[in-house]
Amino acid sequence: MPNCYKDILHSQFIVYASLLIAGALFPLSLAPFSLWPVAIISIAALLVTLQKQTAKQAFLRATVYGFGLFSAGVSWVYISMYNFGGVSMLFAVVGTALFCLLLAVLFALPFIASALIPQRSTHWLLGWPAIWVVGEWFRSWILTGFPWLYAGYSHSDTWLNGWAPIGGVLLLSYFTALTAAVLTQLLQRRLCKTTFLSGLFVIAVFLSGYGLQKIHWTEPSPKQLSVALVQPNIDQQDRWSPANRSQTLQQLLVQSENHWGTDILVWPEGALPVLYTQIKTYLDNIDRHASAHQTALITGLPTNSNPLGPYYNSMLALGEGQGKYDKTRLVPFGEYVPLESLVRGLNNFFDLPMSSFSLGDKNQPPLVVQGQKIATAICYEIAYPNLVAKNSRNTSMIMTTSNDAWFGDSIGPHQHMQMARMRAIENAKPLMRGTNNGITALVDHRGKIYSQLEQFSKDVLTGYIEPRSGATPFSRFASWPVVILSLFSLAMLTFCGIRRRYIGAE
Repeated sequence: MPNCYKDILHSQFIVYASLLIAGALFPLSLAPFSLWPVAIISIAALLVTLQKQTAKQAFLRATVYGFGLFSAGVSWVYISMYNFGGVSMLFAVVGTALFCLLLAVLFALPFIASALIPQRSTHWLLGWPAIWVVGEWFRSWILTGFPWLYAGYSHSDTWLNGWAPIGGVLLLSYFTALTAAVLTQLLQRRLCKTTFLSGLFVIAVFLSGYGLQKIHWTEPSPKQLSVALVQPNIDQQDRWSPANRSQTLQQLLVQSENHWGTDILVWPEGALPVLYTQIKTYLDNIDRHASAHQTALITGLPTNSNPLGPYYNSMLALGEGQGKYDKTRLVPFGEYVPLESLVRGLNNFFDLPMSSFSLGDKNQPPLVVQGQKIATAICYEIAYPNLVAKNSRNTSMIMTTSNDAWFGDSIGPHQHMQMARMRAIENAKPLMRGTNNGITALVDHRGKIYSQLEQFSKDVLTGYIEPRSGATPFSRFASWPVVILSLFSLAMLTFCGIRRRYIGAE
């Protein structure tokens, strides 16, 4: 092989290896590490390699970066499959790799546009944040969506989060990508007027974020409500075992014994491992007991009106609480099986307990406790900014429940908790989070955790929550302003790039 080809292959290997590492470093900017500058540096590394590339080259490089990003950032998928999915180690490794590769391909598709926009500093500073935001938005709905590992979450605890009640996490992602673009220009010594002005704009955004944090977007209620969140810490392997059912039901009652009389008592997602129609007597007794103690019990369980289905993953309010909420965003393979008729029975992973849920109605009334309306998000749903914004618009608090036992002792529960905190910031509403084994916590309307249980402990978190009325700009308009701005910017820049090339060809 001629030396020139060897040099090309060597340089390409260095580029792709660097991209893989840059992508793998990105999750360090998120919980539990929270090294927020890493996101900016990681994104800048990708940007540098995409300049002056063809559409094919841009797609391949972004795919490699994305594979590093998801392999490191959602490595907990392996734990879910191997430890709790009943599959072999080889199947879990291959399945996780394919899942990360699929996510990487979806991640890379919007970056094809980087080859179409004009290759100039001004256009890159305008186009790069737009491409990044369009990419995150695209991942929030394609193939039911996987809105995980957004750059904006790296600023959950920086001054920049002051912008979240205005534009949500995607606006923070926009500013993060813009900062990366400015950094790239500075490192490449492209010290033009646009770079200088963009740098000043980024500084102004960070500083103004501090001021925006002082704004009271919502108003507190005159009365606080007492809360008790039960964390049963039941082993995932035992949760759906019929032999352990009675023990589980009894444990929930024992843990709740000293907390009847609390305004809100919460049992987590799927706390009752039995269908509603099979446990009606048990629920009727709890309903009467909770009413007698002036308590609203909110519990997770699979609900149905017919023994043959449909079945819903639900949160049901009993006693002094009213309403039922059915989950509207289901986890593929965990709660429903795509192409079910083809894959059922092929592997234990495709036959997990409770993997045949139906979608809840998109427009459900909120749960109500003592006149206060509660926006509910079950597990995965808290990752969807627009869904929570819609549901919390006319409510006074947010409740999210989950069973993060699927993630084991990984970074997954910490990422999940960080997303829940961002929903509280975006909507300026307090949030209570009840889980099977952590992270169970109470969060104020600014996204600060003020009370929390240790993970993997059997305990009850008690405290008070302050309902708040009103709505933030994000609650009203969700992510659409920043998404539309990004789509419009990208469309105009792409048009300019194609037009310029067409004119040049003439």
